Amino acid sequence: MSQPDPHGDTPVETVGTPLDEADVAVVMTHGRGATAFGMLQFASELPNEGVAFLAPQAANNTWYPQSFMAPMENNQPWLDSALAKVGDVVAEAAEAVGHEHVVLLGFSQGACLASEFVARNAREYGGLVAFSGGVIGPEGTAREYDGTLDDTPVFVGCDANDPHIPKSRVHETTEVLEALGADVTEKIYPDLGHGVNDEELEHAAEIIRTALA
Repeated sequence: MSQPDPHGDTPVETVGTPLDEADVAVVMTHGRGATAFGMLQFASELPNEGVAFLAPQAANNTWYPQSFMAPMENNQPWLDSALAKVGDVVAEAAEAVGHEHVVLLGFSQGACLASEFVARNAREYGGLVAFSGGVIGPEGTAREYDGTLDDTPVFVGCDANDPHIPKSRVHETTEVLEALGADVTEKIYPDLGHGVNDEELEHAAEIIRTALA
């Protein structure tokens, strides 16, 4: 029998300014097989004065077991638990700095998780950065999300031939978030691979600088 809330008691790692002293909080979600500590390495490449970086750790280093394009039920209860974990960290961050100063940043599986969380919980955020990811669910998933992102700045970046993230899903993610009122910048790169380049980091840095302002 599977654990009903696999990520419920996993730790949240932090670097940067203590949350109770921060002006902006960046909630960072790692990829499959990776770690919160690994995700926090991005902090050194981003504006960090007055910024708290919070990275929840997935149980067994994986937020959900199957592809993000598998039927939703195939990734339960891990997916619901992962979304709840992100929600808990975002709520803690927002209590300290306000939702409009909370930026969600994810890579790969973590970018999918962050994108889906923001779509399901639409409101004004400091921003969303999705490195090589997109909203979750099989092709043809009904995107019946409520709320408005109220011009939340979003960056979505991916390789044109990423082996895990179809380009069509990147475009769909942009369309979903724009329909919810986000200000989306989408970049498709010809030779990025499944990784992050300097231009993407600069887009992320700009979102954080805007949230700080």
